Amino acid sequence: MIDSRPGKFEFEIRRRRECLDCTRRFTTYERLEQIPVMIVKKDSRREEFNREKILAGIMKACEKRAISMDQIEAMVDEIEQGLRERNDREVPSKIVGEKIIEALKKVDDVAYVRFASVYREFKDVADFIEELKGLLPKDCLPAEFNVIPDKTHDRS
Repeated sequence: MIDSRPGKFEFEIRRRRECLDCTRRFTTYERLEQIPVMIVKKDSRREEFNREKILAGIMKACEKRAISMDQIEAMVDEIEQGLRERNDREVPSKIVGEKIIEALKKVDDVAYVRFASVYREFKDVADFIEELKGLLPKDCLPAEFNVIPDKTHDRS
């Protein structure tokens, strides 16, 4: 072996080698074999962790926001690494969703609320207001936001 360095992808090593018989040089790429992480869905179905699914969800939440692909990739890397470090072969989807929400909250409030509204299945404006109240300092909230509308009264 002549040279060894990290590859283009995480968990990959690029090595330059030389044949001892003919002295020709070549490159090999070695990847760490990982035990698959299974995600346990709400309905108890199991599916293998899919990085692309996380990436697509975060990209959708960050659409038309000033968030670079590098930031998005870093969030996905952090989430994936956190799941793999748990050393659990099965992880509830709720944990994955909450990790995504935490990552988005650190980067962009709008992207965070977009993702949370789908993930937490907001039913109406009151759910949005309740989530937004957690983002704003208490003295910044208008008085009408301190009371959530009563959903039992019909406006018709």
